[in-house]
Amino acid sequence: VQPQASGGGLVQAGGSLRLSCAASGRTFSSLVMAWFRQAPGKEREFVATITRSGVNTAYVDSVKGRFTISRDNAKNTVYLKMNNLKPEDTAVYYCAATRGRNGLDRESGYDYWGQGTLVTVSS
Repeated sequence: VQPQASGGGLVQAGGSLRLSCAASGRTFSSLVMAWFRQAPGKEREFVATITRSGVNTAYVDSVKGRFTISRDNAKNTVYLKMNNLKPEDTAVYYCAATRGRNGLDRESGYDYWGQGTLVTVSS
């Protein structure tokens, strides 16, 4: 499994972006997917996760109501739609996957990581 994140860029505060993460392999629907982010000078933090079916999701408090994680198992892709972006959302965003438990918000819960995609929000 090799997740590949894309869709980052420069956006003004209040704007929107949609990140995508495509995962190789024929077993995408068996993977729990998540997004993490790492801001400059800070540790990587959990952003959102979605169950295998896509029915259940979880978010860090700071993005609730603004970000939406979703997935399309037919396209082997997970998305992160980010609305009302704030300068504090500036970070490298990483896609992660696991065949283990749902709902984990720590890095150690995920086995597969993609390269990051940079999101920069200007004020």
